[in-house]
Amino acid sequence: MLIGDFARLGQVSVRMLRHYDAVGLLKPDRVDAWSSYRSYSPEQLVVLNRIVALKELGLSLGQVGRILTDEVGPVELRGMLRLRRTDLENEMSAAGIRLATVESRLRMIEKETDMSTDYVVKTVPAVRLAALTATLEPAELGQHIGPMFDRVQLRLRGADASLATAIATYAEVEEGMKVVVGYAYDGPPLADLEQADLPAATAVCGVHLGPMSRISESWQAMHRWAVENGYTYDGPCRELYLRAESEDQQDWVTELQQPVYRG
Repeated sequence: MLIGDFARLGQVSVRMLRHYDAVGLLKPDRVDAWSSYRSYSPEQLVVLNRIVALKELGLSLGQVGRILTDEVGPVELRGMLRLRRTDLENEMSAAGIRLATVESRLRMIEKETDMSTDYVVKTVPAVRLAALTATLEPAELGQHIGPMFDRVQLRLRGADASLATAIATYAEVEEGMKVVVGYAYDGPPLADLEQADLPAATAVCGVHLGPMSRISESWQAMHRWAVENGYTYDGPCRELYLRAESEDQQDWVTELQQPVYRG
C-alpha cells in the first residue's frame, strides 16, 4: 500500500507517517529505490494503532517507542486507555464546574444592585456530626463535597444510623477552605469518621433553592445583607440540606446559616 492509502486506512496524515518514519517508530515496509515512494503492509496497522493510542494517553514519542519495544499486549493497553478515559472524564467534569462558577460569578455581577430581605436571625441548635474533614481550594469544592458525603453515607448505613440531617461547614484558612461534611449522629464513634461538634449559635439564615452550582450567589447575597445590617461573622458558615435527593439538583432546598454577633 502506498503511503496515502495507508494513511487513510489508519486515519492519520501522510505528514504524520513521515514523521514516525523519521523518528524510527514506524518504518515503511518498503521504499522504492528509484522513486523513493514509501509502501506499507496492512500488518503494520497494528503498530500504527498502538502508536496513536499511546499518544492519546499523553505519552511522548520517546516513551511510545520504549513501550513498543517492550511489546505491551492488548489487555494492558486497554487498561491504560481506560485509565486515560477516566482522567479525561474527570477533566471534563472539572471544566464543567469551572464554567458553572464563571456563569455564577457573572450573575453575581448582574445582581450587584439587588438586595433581598428574605433572611432571618435565629438560634441554630448544637449538633454532633459523624463527619469527614478536608482542606480544599475553593475551586475544588464542587468536585469533592459530593464524594465526601457519599463516603460518610456508606459508613453510616453500615452502622444502621440515620441520614436525616446532612450538614456541611466551611471556614477560610490559610491553605484554602476547611470543610466538614457529615450527618447528625449521637451514637458511639465510628471507625474512619470524625466526631464534629457544632455549637449552638445565633445565625443569619436564608434558603437556597436549586443546584449547588449557583449556591455561591445565594451566599454572597446573604453575606452582603448581614454586613449591611451590622452583623459580624462568628464562626464557619453552615449548609443544612433540607432536600437533596434528585440527581439534577433542581428541587434541592438548602438552608444557609452564618453564625454572627452584633459588634
